[in-house]
Amino acid sequence: MNPAPRRIAPLAITAQGLASAAGIGLAPLAKLLRAGGSALTPLTGLPAAPPCWAGRVPGLESAPLPAAWAEWDCRATRLAWQGLRADGFLTAAQAACARHGAGRVGLVLGTSASTIAASEQAYATLDADGSFPPALRSERLNTLHALAAFVQLATGLQGPCVTVSTACSSSAQAFAQAERWLRLDLADAVVVAGVDALCASLFFGFHALGLLAPTPCQPFAAARCGISIAEAAGYALLERGTGPWQLLGWGAANDAHHMSSPHPQGLGAERALDDALARSGLAAEDIDYLNLHGTATPLNDAVEAALVARRYSPGVYASASKGATGHAMGAAGIVEALVCGLALREELGSGSAGTAAVDPALGAVFAGQLRKAPSLCTARVAASHSFGFGGNNAVLIFGGSA
Repeated sequence: MNPAPRRIAPLAITAQGLASAAGIGLAPLAKLLRAGGSALTPLTGLPAAPPCWAGRVPGLESAPLPAAWAEWDCRATRLAWQGLRADGFLTAAQAACARHGAGRVGLVLGTSASTIAASEQAYATLDADGSFPPALRSERLNTLHALAAFVQLATGLQGPCVTVSTACSSSAQAFAQAERWLRLDLADAVVVAGVDALCASLFFGFHALGLLAPTPCQPFAAARCGISIAEAAGYALLERGTGPWQLLGWGAANDAHHMSSPHPQGLGAERALDDALARSGLAAEDIDYLNLHGTATPLNDAVEAALVARRYSPGVYASASKGATGHAMGAAGIVEALVCGLALREELGSGSAGTAAVDPALGAVFAGQLRKAPSLCTARVAASHSFGFGGNNAVLIFGGSA
């Protein structure tokens, strides 16, 4: 068995930005969570789509990119741009370039679907000779790396740039990559991002797997029957030092059990938790607030609930925010990292929207840990779970300076 990783130095999160189904900026998300509400709505505008609910970012249809970037224009890049402009993040990223030099500011962007919706549209509107229409023929736009390339262009960053695509753990894994770059002095600041937009491939793919709920998702409820897909663009700027919100540790592990199902005992998830704790120098009992992966699928929720009940304190404040925002796929990790930031900085303990009662089969310990409604949470240390297809597991631990 591999030895436990060494403790790492905390990293300050000096700026953040978000576009989600709750609205543009962190304030609409905080308001939604405080009210215990949900931004999920019935899916419309997708022909032949199965009946389901989704987390759609408002206004993207009428918000094209600036004319100078017209060749990049599609739903996913519009979403990325809205997130960049939120909460003053673009200004903060450009200020980091001024402080450190653009070549010393890196970008790690997590995504599951990238700009595949643009490729779907191109295939649906082929020319008479079977080619993509001219407006959608861009080689740069129809690639997995398109979003990272666009964000790098829009921000002016010139440091290392990479796309991470490990399904639903993508933007959580991006924090790990950023920490390594800073520790190895490959960069002086790193933009961590997660962007995923709604597209047909996600809806039809999850429907084919029997994992798409026809009603709003219900994390950890007895009636849970699948996910509610969402879109989001989230950003965080990591730099060396301390601050009111810090990355304390991360863990990543792949259990290689199944393409779409978790290990029955959650071995990969537990290994990721162990490594995150080791890097932070903390114990599971030190975690005050826990944002659960909570997809609302029967098996995933059961495995995660068992892990929480056996490893965390019975008094930990745990919640599942996907009932409020939906499951933002590759962007889910950073959305839920931002929820942890709200818990630490604003004492905002989100509830688990859509969960009227915890499935009794998940046990009395877990039922006492999960908060169904929002309440005050005086957290000093927060953790976030992100578990993706193919056994890709990530756990992030955050804290604040004294």
